[in-house]
Amino acid sequence: MTFSVLRTVDAWWVRTPAGAARIDTAATTTRELLADRAAIAAAAASAELVAVESLSLISPVTAPCRVVAQMTNFASHVKDSGLDPQTVPLTFFRKTSGSISGPNDDVVRPAHVRLLDYEVEIGLVFGREMPVGSKIDGENLADYVAGLVVTDDISARDVQLPKTQFYEAKSYPTFTPVGPALVLLDADELKRFTDLRLRLWVNGEVRQDMTVADMIYRPVQTLRELTRFQRMDSGDLLLTGTPIGTAISAPPKAVQFIANLLPSAVKWKMFFRGQAKNPKYLQDGDVVEAAIGTDDGAIDLGRQRTVVRYAR
Repeated sequence: MTFSVLRTVDAWWVRTPAGAARIDTAATTTRELLADRAAIAAAAASAELVAVESLSLISPVTAPCRVVAQMTNFASHVKDSGLDPQTVPLTFFRKTSGSISGPNDDVVRPAHVRLLDYEVEIGLVFGREMPVGSKIDGENLADYVAGLVVTDDISARDVQLPKTQFYEAKSYPTFTPVGPALVLLDADELKRFTDLRLRLWVNGEVRQDMTVADMIYRPVQTLRELTRFQRMDSGDLLLTGTPIGTAISAPPKAVQFIANLLPSAVKWKMFFRGQAKNPKYLQDGDVVEAAIGTDDGAIDLGRQRTVVRYAR
């Protein structure tokens, strides 16, 4: 049975069709809450409800935790990056959990960043430990993955690309909005993962809209690879990639060939000069909304709304 868990500064809640019920728990972290499933189920049956709109929601995934992410994991995004979906490897990177923010918090662009990008992604939240060497298959996936969340993998492209690494460019505070809900799924519900649709809007304009059918490496294969070297624990978060529609796009092949003949400093200077003219990068005051769910509404991870602010 699906449970949509919400979090405020002082409490945990379960969303029901009629409102939100407070969970009677001493849990202060996502990991502790996931160990108190009886309290979640009891709250879902409660008649003492408040309006969801009256709650000031924060991320349902608490820090500190591990935040692991997959790179170029949607065929459409891979092609848009100038790569081949048939040959792109399953690749991971890390983000700091200090980058986690709430579903309605401002996204703050550091003063030195110029090219701020967005990436709507499905977040897998672990419900138990996954030691290195764990055996993962379709039958036991739900033993490890407790639920799903909406995430936005915010990226400073002008930091990421010339440094050829992701950690700093994706780890500034507020660069991982999470929520509004942590949607806990049972094994049968988790099998509908491929039906999920990811959507993102900037100032009301649709920028990303794609289902998981476009995803290259799905959770079972991903976790099999991850468990070769990385332990995950209850409450940890795995971001699973984004579809086409981000601000950044690869230049034509001919331009890439010529640019690769140039010294690195010259190449990046030319690239960023061109990217600075791209209006899709996030600007001060832009409103970013992200939502994930099945088209029939059976699984709904909710919709987050964040506003971009420039650091002064």
